[in-house]
Amino acid sequence: MPPSSGETGSGVSIGGYALVDRLGSGGMGVVHLARSASGRQVAVKVVHAQYAMDDEFRARFRQEVAAARRVSGAFTAPVVDADPDAEVPWMATLYVPGRTLSEVVAEQGPLAGRELRVLALGLTEALRDIHRAGVVHRDLKPSNVLLAEDGPRVIDFGISRAADNQTLTITGRLMGTPPFMSPEQFTSPREVTAASDVFSLGSLLVYAATGTRPFDGESPYLTVYQVMHEEPTLDGVAEPLRGIVEQCLNKEPELRPRLDELQRLFTTLPDEPAVAPAPPPGDATEPVGVAYDAETQAVGADRRTGRKLKWPGGRGQLDRLKGLAPAVLRLRPGLPVGRLPRRIPRRLAFTVAVGVVSLSAVVWGVSVNDNAPSDTSDVSKAPQLSLPDGWSPWRTNLTQTVPAAAQDRMSSLDTHGCVPDETAVYCTGSGFTVARLDGGTGRVTWRFGPSPQAARPLGVRDGLVYVYENPDVGDTADKSAADGVSGSDAPQWQLTALDTKTGERRWSRSADATEPAALFDGGLLALSPDHGELIGIDARTGKDLWRAGTKSTSGSRCTPLGLRGVPYGLCRDQDDPAKGRWSLLRVGEDGSRELATLPAGVVPLGVLEGQPLFAEPKDAEPQSLGGLDEAYTALLRMDPASGVVVRTPLIEVVRGAATLIGSTVYFIRPDGTATAVTASDGALQWQADTQVENLSKPVWSETAGTLLLANRYGRLLSLDAIDGSAMWTTDKVQDPAGEPENVVPSLVLVGDAIVAVTGDTAFSLNPLTPELGADPELAQGDSGVSS
Repeated sequence: MPPSSGETGSGVSIGGYALVDRLGSGGMGVVHLARSASGRQVAVKVVHAQYAMDDEFRARFRQEVAAARRVSGAFTAPVVDADPDAEVPWMATLYVPGRTLSEVVAEQGPLAGRELRVLALGLTEALRDIHRAGVVHRDLKPSNVLLAEDGPRVIDFGISRAADNQTLTITGRLMGTPPFMSPEQFTSPREVTAASDVFSLGSLLVYAATGTRPFDGESPYLTVYQVMHEEPTLDGVAEPLRGIVEQCLNKEPELRPRLDELQRLFTTLPDEPAVAPAPPPGDATEPVGVAYDAETQAVGADRRTGRKLKWPGGRGQLDRLKGLAPAVLRLRPGLPVGRLPRRIPRRLAFTVAVGVVSLSAVVWGVSVNDNAPSDTSDVSKAPQLSLPDGWSPWRTNLTQTVPAAAQDRMSSLDTHGCVPDETAVYCTGSGFTVARLDGGTGRVTWRFGPSPQAARPLGVRDGLVYVYENPDVGDTADKSAADGVSGSDAPQWQLTALDTKTGERRWSRSADATEPAALFDGGLLALSPDHGELIGIDARTGKDLWRAGTKSTSGSRCTPLGLRGVPYGLCRDQDDPAKGRWSLLRVGEDGSRELATLPAGVVPLGVLEGQPLFAEPKDAEPQSLGGLDEAYTALLRMDPASGVVVRTPLIEVVRGAATLIGSTVYFIRPDGTATAVTASDGALQWQADTQVENLSKPVWSETAGTLLLANRYGRLLSLDAIDGSAMWTTDKVQDPAGEPENVVPSLVLVGDAIVAVTGDTAFSLNPLTPELGADPELAQGDSGVSS
């Protein structure tokens, strides 16, 4: 077994390397000194055990290994061995004896003369090797620089970006260290270039020469502001280094010097310490704190001069805050997450807003605006959330003990989750029977059935919720006889309507469960048990409204569809669905009518401007598990009157599970890549790497103005629908019930409240204040109600 995070000593090894001593610990793991069988010393980084099962951290660690392997130079620590897919991932690099730059400066003071020149030249060569390998480090800071006898070494490629890989920047936490980050890492983190490392190099050399940082606000927020808009503090930096780092710290990436130019400039640094000019009196800028003023756009002021610090985004980006921020900020520390200006990373601002009070008493603590209204009734533009009665953040364990015989009858479907109405959610899962949860409290008000259900409820209408039921054999036979089916041919699964208030069965009937029924205006559309008919079912009584044949030119195996209230059947070959083309049938009281043929494998998305919309896959045969990472080449629109199909090629092949929201199709890949495509012309709007893997389909929150998603471990993500930037993410749910790694995640809205399911755990958060979900002491819903 791999060692625990603190385990080192005789007989303990990992990957064949004997662990000798513990060198240190970081955010991702512990670094050990180790020896190979031949006696060579290596540094082995072992991912923290609590992160080993976290897909996001595995993705980040794999990228670190890949990036470090690409880089090889005299001033970097080469990778000797690694196993990012081990039970506890690890990586071994050549051991470099030496302390970090931060340790040296803290213990011995700033560097000067020859030491400083060697450091500057060594780091320049290291960055040259890193950039030649197509990698941008993106976290160059004193703790990532080792000072060895023969020169500095750059380590830790944990958040680097390879030019031919996607970025890993959005994880629900700030990726990087603000005092040593470039402005573009805050404004456009997915587009940083090698020039970003040059900016970080300038900041690092100021620290090495003075022991202070050129950007050093009293809070992370003020530090970010300074990096983006203020001139660096270079007191104590002597020429010629001062002039060089001023060029490195230019706000515009294209105006920073190239590494070959820096190499030449650093050779001019003197061997003997130079004397820095004394700073002019009264030149320091000391912020009093952060207090947003909507009229002047000020977020603070200089203590000595009284000069106001402006909001970094400018007047145009305050539109979403105008009239809202002053009162909100007067009442509580922090900005409303869903209404932050777009150029400042909302994730960062959100983190600072909810956490920075503990860092500094002055931040967010001063009066907002003398003219600001003193009570929230004056805030006309504040978002009005529609939350269930008595709502507060809650978490409910839905796991239910059921008889072993019932467990044997579980469905093979893996689409379990919840459907909402205005006050509640109705959920099913592999570890619990159908359950109604109060949207305000998370309390389970009723359960139904003896067997866990892994088929998501079909929907809610007029006081009824429609589910699949896997009843006892005797009950099945009795009910099937009423439908004219008997004996060994009796189907096992039942389509059932339950009273939303009591959970009582209103009606139940046989229907095929392998092709889920669909709601349409006036009823439900289901496939008959023998697959020979599409049945229109009265939603109130469960009786037949009509039956339509499934015969088409493509085959007779049909999937029921309800597209904006209209019933359709999508039909294909019975034995080989990838064969030939598929047919779209319009079904109803008059039977079935074939409207059009479509490419095999098409995915129905919904209706756009009155026309059914489909995504056309690159391959007719599914190429990914569960169809979650298929490649798509076009969008298809079908005119229901004429049957004419218009094919719109996508500008580039897009992968992922597709969802139509409004006039945009969102593709979500298992690796966390999100892509937005305009449904009308196939144009690519944006593509973002969320670094949150295994996400649900997105849900649009009108009030919050964002896309909301959940991953299988309960991490929630909010994306800006305009550019795909992350507005906020939450931590994963601690100790969820069930087996979340085997569950397709689910997220729905009850009014404006988020309800998500991870494993057999349901929880609810407010989309404007998701920070409340970070509290492990969420209100616990009562899950003790039995059927």
